[in-house]
Amino acid sequence: MLPPVPRLPEARTLIEMDRYFVLHAPRQTGKTTMLRTLASDLAAEGDIAALSFSCERAKIFSDDVAATETILLDSLRRAADLSGWPDGLLPPDSWPEEQVGTRFGKALSAWCRRCPRRVVLFLDEIDALQGESLVSVLSQLRDGHNIRPDGYPFPASVVLCGLRDLRDYKVASGGAPDRYNAASPFNIIRKSLRLGDFTTDQIAELYDQHTQATGQEFTKDAVDRVFELTQGQPWLVNALADEIITEMGVAGTISDGQVEDAKERLIRARATHLDSLAARLHEPRVKRVMEPIVSGDFPHAELTFSDDLSYVRDLGLIKQKPPMEVANPIYREVILRVLGDVSEQYVRADPHSFVLPDGRFDLPRLLEEFVVFWREHGEVLIQQEGYHEAACQIILMAFLHRLVNGGGYLDREYAAGTKRLDVFVRWPYRGPDGEWLMQREAMELKVWRPGADDPKSEGLAQLDRYLDRLTLTSGVLVIFDRRPEAPSWKERGGFDQATTPSGRQITLLRV
Repeated sequence: MLPPVPRLPEARTLIEMDRYFVLHAPRQTGKTTMLRTLASDLAAEGDIAALSFSCERAKIFSDDVAATETILLDSLRRAADLSGWPDGLLPPDSWPEEQVGTRFGKALSAWCRRCPRRVVLFLDEIDALQGESLVSVLSQLRDGHNIRPDGYPFPASVVLCGLRDLRDYKVASGGAPDRYNAASPFNIIRKSLRLGDFTTDQIAELYDQHTQATGQEFTKDAVDRVFELTQGQPWLVNALADEIITEMGVAGTISDGQVEDAKERLIRARATHLDSLAARLHEPRVKRVMEPIVSGDFPHAELTFSDDLSYVRDLGLIKQKPPMEVANPIYREVILRVLGDVSEQYVRADPHSFVLPDGRFDLPRLLEEFVVFWREHGEVLIQQEGYHEAACQIILMAFLHRLVNGGGYLDREYAAGTKRLDVFVRWPYRGPDGEWLMQREAMELKVWRPGADDPKSEGLAQLDRYLDRLTLTSGVLVIFDRRPEAPSWKERGGFDQATTPSGRQITLLRV
């Protein structure tokens, strides 16, 4: 495990300045571990009583302020009892009886009054609080914070830790998300920190701890591939290594090929972390962000879009900075597989029938089979697809996944505003001399939308650049016609040959 505190040195500085602040990051990035370690380190130094406790048990109470206060104070006391502190530092044996809506703040004050040290409080899983309960707790913290200068005993520093950024707490507590607002119960916060993902060097450091303990090494290519696939997302970094060592039972040096195999196994298994992210995809505000990313379109300029974008970034589904892209290749793969689950159930073709006698994959036949599939099921599947604007891309991806992923690999690239989805098929097979070779095929997906020009020219130019990057001499351009004047469903599926601006020969499929 990487030392957690050095990942966020600014937190220690803010605590020393007696600040209240937010620490946020997506799930499974190390927030709780960092809080516990920081609290332990501060308490060990002798002048601070630093305590971390979770708000998660209060999740079910929502607007029940009385029950929420009871659960929070019970969780705080339990954490203090487990701390091993001397009695003089612990909260009072019984909390003061106070009016509902003031009990939490008055209890903190009673503890600070008897504790000889500065009290620092970490409220982990603060996202669990909702509705009136959240507003009440934030208001009580604000009130205590604001009268500290008058000698009122109250925690010197409070850290709210969860998924959400500062703007979401301001909104939840009645304030404006984009400015300092005196009406907001939590306008005392002037700083919001995000716990970042691992760098390549940190992944190497983490894996080197395993090497020092066991002698088993990760090649540099393996470390680089882990970073490429995960972009440093801590849970994924650890999960890939655990999959290779524990589940796959690799005993020798770990290569980038084994990292690739572990990635496929993780995605197929849909581990808990990946499944919890996937479950978010059909939330309305997540869909409003993710649909233009999958379809390659520009998002609609709605008033709430900025808030939706912040929320999806806080979930860790997309990158923190523009352009709007999925956070890492593993998430990118999982998202399309989840969205294509329904469509994939309609695919009846046998994957083995697309393998040629020489072991290569028969891509032309797959495209012909897709035309048959599209004519038969396309109209129904588009109507069923929740991500209506991205339905064509999702359905073809489901078809490819069903038929390619048994023996090959699919890599997808997509982002908002690109007006395309790129697909890279890799298919390993044995050559005439028994050596392993890799068949490589590239496709680009475009949609001809109502009122727009034929995207053929733009698609050929974009595909040209994609093939140039992959060093391939040919590819496939698929154009989905979503116009009202498009041919009837039974007439769709025409093949043609086209040439890119640089002279590459392209198979053009219109469906």
